[in-house]
Amino acid sequence: MDNSALVRLVAPPAAPVDARGSWTAAESALGTPLPADYKRLVETYGWGEFCDYLNLRTPFGTRRHNRLEWQRGTPSSTPERDRESYPYPLHPARGGLLVWGTTIDADRLCWLTDGAPESWPVVAWSRDGWYETHPMGAAAFVEAWAGARLGSRLLMDMEPDLAPWFNTFRPRTHRCLRLSEGPFTYDRRLAILREALAPTLDRGSWRTEDGAMGQDHFATLDTDWLLTYDMSRPHQIRISFPPEDSATARQRLFAAVRRMGCEVLRISASDGAPLSAWSTSVDEDA
Repeated sequence: MDNSALVRLVAPPAAPVDARGSWTAAESALGTPLPADYKRLVETYGWGEFCDYLNLRTPFGTRRHNRLEWQRGTPSSTPERDRESYPYPLHPARGGLLVWGTTIDADRLCWLTDGAPESWPVVAWSRDGWYETHPMGAAAFVEAWAGARLGSRLLMDMEPDLAPWFNTFRPRTHRCLRLSEGPFTYDRRLAILREALAPTLDRGSWRTEDGAMGQDHFATLDTDWLLTYDMSRPHQIRISFPPEDSATARQRLFAAVRRMGCEVLRISASDGAPLSAWSTSVDEDA
């Protein structure tokens, strides 16, 4: 399969990250050839994330959260205690699983390396130890999932009203702003926030059945900032942005908070540690 259907569905980045290198060296390190559709997928998109959910790994680059070699051997989560329900060996064993992607839910997306690489099916391996096999390659799997045609019982579905997207992994700074309540309703505050940072694109949302809790995710179109507005009490804004945008992000976000009629009660980093001020340290996406 070529990537034309996927490219029509999900726009690739202008400058893919960790997308180029020696396939000969990569295959030698892994001890196996790799499927051609995966190579085209990597060269088109590089290291990144489809729809804030499905992570594509590549065999290139030096970042510790990327590459394929680190997946060799037996991971600590292998259910050794219950080998009868563990149906596959792991690469480099003959016919073993080789991971080419993951999800934010800690599921692994693998090839079942049985036979020629072009015929390897995809095995979705959930963090709870459940498996399902899909008779297609990696590129077709991503295209079917992003197009809501996969029919998986293990993986989260795309929200039907969202157009699929791809985010290239890059160094980002993460900040969380806890806010005072202010005079407006949550929906009005959300509208003010998005107007202040416009233009923006929807990245999904959720609500509890009673509507008391929820989150709204969106991205800025012109600055590549990723935001989550949380209904928790006190409510909070989480934002990640390229570190060179730190001063601009602070200025625009604090101005938006003032328009929302709120005050910033606390600023914290990605690990939840409180910050005395808006600093410019970098947290690399993983």
